[in-house]
Amino acid sequence: MTTQDTPAVRARHRRNPYAYMLDDAGLTDLLVTAGRRRAESVWRNHNTDGPRGRYPRSSMAFVVLDPTAPCTDPNPVLAALTIGDEALPFLPNAAAKAIGHRHTGHNHGEAALIDPHLLGTGHFRYGHSANIRGLIVGASSQTPDQDLHEAATLGTDLVNALITAHRTWETTVGPGRWVGDPDPRYQTMVGFFTE
Repeated sequence: MTTQDTPAVRARHRRNPYAYMLDDAGLTDLLVTAGRRRAESVWRNHNTDGPRGRYPRSSMAFVVLDPTAPCTDPNPVLAALTIGDEALPFLPNAAAKAIGHRHTGHNHGEAALIDPHLLGTGHFRYGHSANIRGLIVGASSQTPDQDLHEAATLGTDLVNALITAHRTWETTVGPGRWVGDPDPRYQTMVGFFTE
């Protein structure tokens, strides 16, 4: 899974809203590939001074929210990724940042540092999250700015890979009217128009 110089990457998805174009193994591969890029960055920045300073740890945790999940979904986690052997304890922090971002509508670090009135008792109070074209990613184990950089870069890699996979799928099956047939709830939403 990794080269000798980079920490191990583990990825697991909780759901697959992209099953029309990626089976479960394909989605896992996409997550692991993006995770490997972050593993290289984490390892490099842990061992040398980079533009965001030296990373305090060679391990990191990420939580990716499902951008297709309804707003009422109490657990919209799409996937979790860990880099390195010491990442697991940081997964809950990454989840807290991602859910905090979804709750407040903006970077969790802004709420924690600038608008703490948006957070209730028990909310995680440190660190940033990223929203890349609707895909929210929480990351944890480095400094807040380092977490933000890695979350944003992972989100960008995932969005780009999903767009590429979708375009490949669409080229194969044709554009169609919709990804699939519209859910009947959409007809219900506009049913008043013909009443």
